[in-house]
Amino acid sequence: MKIQKAAVIGAGVMGAAIAAQLANAGIPVTLLDIVLPDNPDRNFLAKSGVQRALKARPAAFMDPARAALIQVGNLEDDLKKLKDADWIIEAIIEKLDAKRDLWAKVEAVAKKTAIISSNSSGIPMHLQIEGRSEDFQRRFVGAHFFNPPRYLHLLEVIPTPKTDPKVTEAFSEFAETTLGKGIVVANDVPGFVANRIGVYGIVRAMDHMVRAGLTPAQVDQLTGPALGRANSATFRTADLSGLDIIYHVAGDLGKATPDDEDFTLTPAFRALVEDKKWLGDKTGSGFYKKTKDEKGKTKILNLNLDTFEYEDQGKVKVAAVDAVKGQPLAARVKALYAAEGKEGEFLRGVMNDGFWYAAKMAGTVSNRLQDIDNALKWGFGWEQGPFETMDTLGVQTVIANLEAEGRTLPPLLAAMKASGRDAFYQGDEIVTPEGQPTPYQAPYFILTDLKKDATKIVKKRAGASVIDLGDGVLLAEWHAKMNALGEDQLRTVQDAHKLVQDMGYHGLVIGNQGDNFSAGANLPLILSQAQADEWDELDDMIKQFQQVTTSLRFSPHPTVAAPFGMTLGGGAEFTLHADHVVASAELYMGLVEVGVGLIPGGGGTKEMLLRFTDMQQPSQRLGATLLPAVQRAFELIGTAKVSTSALEARNLGFLRDTDTVAMNKNHILGDAKRQVIALAPGYVQPAPRQDIPVMGDAAIGAIKSALHGMHQGGYITDYDLVVSEQLAKVLSGGTGNNRTAKVSEQHLLDLEREAFLTLLGKKGTQQRIEHMLKTGKPLRN
Repeated sequence: MKIQKAAVIGAGVMGAAIAAQLANAGIPVTLLDIVLPDNPDRNFLAKSGVQRALKARPAAFMDPARAALIQVGNLEDDLKKLKDADWIIEAIIEKLDAKRDLWAKVEAVAKKTAIISSNSSGIPMHLQIEGRSEDFQRRFVGAHFFNPPRYLHLLEVIPTPKTDPKVTEAFSEFAETTLGKGIVVANDVPGFVANRIGVYGIVRAMDHMVRAGLTPAQVDQLTGPALGRANSATFRTADLSGLDIIYHVAGDLGKATPDDEDFTLTPAFRALVEDKKWLGDKTGSGFYKKTKDEKGKTKILNLNLDTFEYEDQGKVKVAAVDAVKGQPLAARVKALYAAEGKEGEFLRGVMNDGFWYAAKMAGTVSNRLQDIDNALKWGFGWEQGPFETMDTLGVQTVIANLEAEGRTLPPLLAAMKASGRDAFYQGDEIVTPEGQPTPYQAPYFILTDLKKDATKIVKKRAGASVIDLGDGVLLAEWHAKMNALGEDQLRTVQDAHKLVQDMGYHGLVIGNQGDNFSAGANLPLILSQAQADEWDELDDMIKQFQQVTTSLRFSPHPTVAAPFGMTLGGGAEFTLHADHVVASAELYMGLVEVGVGLIPGGGGTKEMLLRFTDMQQPSQRLGATLLPAVQRAFELIGTAKVSTSALEARNLGFLRDTDTVAMNKNHILGDAKRQVIALAPGYVQPAPRQDIPVMGDAAIGAIKSALHGMHQGGYITDYDLVVSEQLAKVLSGGTGNNRTAKVSEQHLLDLEREAFLTLLGKKGTQQRIEHMLKTGKPLRN
């Protein structure tokens, strides 16, 4: 049941995006759709699906070149091509008869070992395969992706009573490892897990909004990041999903569920869909509407549900949200649950509905509580699922509030009340849907599980720790805000190196389980020292930074970096110096220092010059033939280019061909650990290079000539020119060198440090740093 080739039937928004994710993973895929009767191109719909995916924003493809892995066709001429597919998935119209007709055709041509799946979001899987052979039903398992499939981690895997458990297991492993998905095994019930509970929450939020007299914009403030949920909150999520989709899903669920599960839509919502035909982003109007002001700047208008007019309400402020700004999530959740006035009334109503329903659905939509939590986190962008949130508040407190409202407790909460237990997750245990404690099973190798065992933490600082990953491997983990790099982070890496040598470990992993690998250096600290004229201290700090980044390569044991998400500035420089990199496919890596008026000072400039020079043939590493390598490094750093994926990072030169790309971010620490173990036997400490060819004045002259032309043409600013000339000096190996000079890595590091400090002393750089810290945006001075 190994999946090496796949086929997707239906080239609409979801089908084409699923095909793109398969291609991202390196899986050849056949994409089929119907033939349009009046179009001479019989493959028009499939071709259009690929083109739509190529143009999608955010991008569906991690590298546009991967689109070549998709072969298009149609269901009349090319159905026979399905015989080569190891996995076939449909994403066609949501009509039961259409799906049944399709499966009859598929069974006639698919090979007997192929796994068959439906991406249906609502039609029960067992109904689709009625009338199919026992063998076909054994190999059929639902696979419900969330849109967009590349970015939303959740994949609901839905076996039917006839599905072979080995098929469920094999497909889940493929989807998690190869496609990078977070797997939730759902029961084959209406709405499955995420939509059943998520749509219930949206519907109930609308009802409570009307009761409390709030607006959609106010509700989105209350149910967004302040509560640990996505920026799109409730009504922006509805617009993105499509109000018609919610309308139909809520209607179907209302018919398929008991009366106490209230999926009744408000009159205003029904009017939007039935009368106004305002369906959200797909029609340009929903609860919000994008427009442009007289200057062409995008403006978001809010819908007034009393008048059905769109209004510019400015920045909506909500007192309860303002009161919890800057507090950690647990404190925010507790404060919002206890808030006063109509905002508190709304929040308690919505949260209690969600708690009651999640508990009622335990054992119905899925057989594990953590699957329900994960479905809401991975499918809707919540930081905590409903059971984790109840743990934050205290389960007994939630139970008391539900009973005070006159609710009948679901069996799970009744069992919790009887036991007196105040948390679903407790130590290494979690309760079952019946309320019985059971050992918690993590869905994958995850660092937070290691933290439950304090003996795994070898050394701890406020902003970083050294953790024993087992099997003779240490982890240097950063856990500061945005993982900005300061003294704690640098000293922890030094601690880890020493522990590896002193205690006989195999090697070291650099990684963490934060939101991002690292957003770069601690800019407030650097700026304050510069403004205080602490130049000796800054010089020492940059030297230390260079020593620590380069120690990843020049240590007597292997080091492996595990970057993901934002890997910027200093974070990128650490990654560049590791012996090996295991990168998350979603890697946004770049040397972005020019945005704050600096150049990479931790070896990044040196490393990119070295890499691009080494890519040239030995005969090209002298004289003017070096210029393309210098120019490539200059363009990459000088434009602060950031990769949009690990595949692009490899194309840009940030990753080597030998580095590893993991589709699932949650696997990178485990993969990095295995790489350390593989590298350790016979590992030989490399020596710093002494033979790096540079062009000196010739390269400086060529780059300056181009820069001044760009400056005169208005493409770069006055201060861009200042920063770029310092960058050119380092990439050229300094002034005074001839065309055949060779320098050491240390020479380039010294030039980096000198340029970094020179720029830091200039008013223009300090203005850029101040502006970035204040606004989060670069200043073009």
